[in-house]
Amino acid sequence: MAKPGRRVVTRTGKRSAVQEEYKKFVGRKALFLLFLVGLAILFVGVGVTIGPIDITIIEVYATIIQRVLSIDLGLETLTEVVIWNIRLPRLVWGIAAGLGLGVAGCAMQIVLRNPLASPFTLGISAGANFGISVAIILNIAFFGGVYAVILNSFLFALLCTAIILGLSAIKGGTVEIMILAGIALNYVFNAASRLFRYFADWEKQREAILWGEGDLGTFSWNELTLVGIVLVVCITLLMIKAWDLNVMSAGDDTAKSIGVNAGHLRLYTMVVASFLVATIVCFIGTISFIGLVAPHMARMVIGGDNRFQLPASGLTGAVILVGADILGMNIISPAIIPTGIMTAILGVPFFFYLILMRRREYW
Repeated sequence: MAKPGRRVVTRTGKRSAVQEEYKKFVGRKALFLLFLVGLAILFVGVGVTIGPIDITIIEVYATIIQRVLSIDLGLETLTEVVIWNIRLPRLVWGIAAGLGLGVAGCAMQIVLRNPLASPFTLGISAGANFGISVAIILNIAFFGGVYAVILNSFLFALLCTAIILGLSAIKGGTVEIMILAGIALNYVFNAASRLFRYFADWEKQREAILWGEGDLGTFSWNELTLVGIVLVVCITLLMIKAWDLNVMSAGDDTAKSIGVNAGHLRLYTMVVASFLVATIVCFIGTISFIGLVAPHMARMVIGGDNRFQLPASGLTGAVILVGADILGMNIISPAIIPTGIMTAILGVPFFFYLILMRRREYW
């Protein structure tokens, strides 16, 4: 019998306390994700208002509602056209590209257990850029038509991934082989692209360079629909493996002891992430540092649970990319700094910060 005044905690009470604490833990992560969604929406609204034509943020959201719901809110035709056809697609492209690169970079860092793993450092972006140079400068395209350059870029990005996975399979599929192969391909494809540009005439050289620097304003809503479908499919395929990725974070041996085939999961994740990156890069060009920095930033706030870390990395990448693009469009207006240059300028200082902090993480 318990003594008077002493609190008795039953096993059921302990379980309830743990459950309540877990709910609060999950709630804080969900709140952070909602904050990132709201911040991305705010960035898009603010970004559209900046330009030679005066547009209010209310008009931006009113235009979106009017177009999506097909209702008349009394907006001026010129204002609606400028918002919907010119300014908004660029920023929505930024959201889509940042989301995909952030998720892909996070997935690659998880399965390779390396803080430097990203679409840029593994050479996938360099492979896509090489495909662009081949199409523009050498006039060699595997498919004809208006999308010849895009398809070339896509195929060479996938080729780069296939080489990395092939070499790792031959050598036993180790993480070290995949990282080293990616770094080597990054150097090879970048050198080949520069070599082609060196012998090209001025017009082709300029076109290849501009495409390689990354540009969010090249395409419209039609192409964005295709990219959106790929985003939904690939991110879903990665999210359904979130629990397995959590297990894999503890090491291949631990994963195998629990029943997770680390080799197959690594191959599956790399293929899906590479397909996602190839789709984005072939449309907008090379965007550096988003896939490297965004997962680190998200991990600092939300931790290593991949059920939350994957979407948080994507949303963080979207916010960074849209913010960088807004800055690039206005810092020396009317000239526009390519988005890929702005992300590198903003990403390098943070990268040095990560090195100096030397935070101990799961790898």
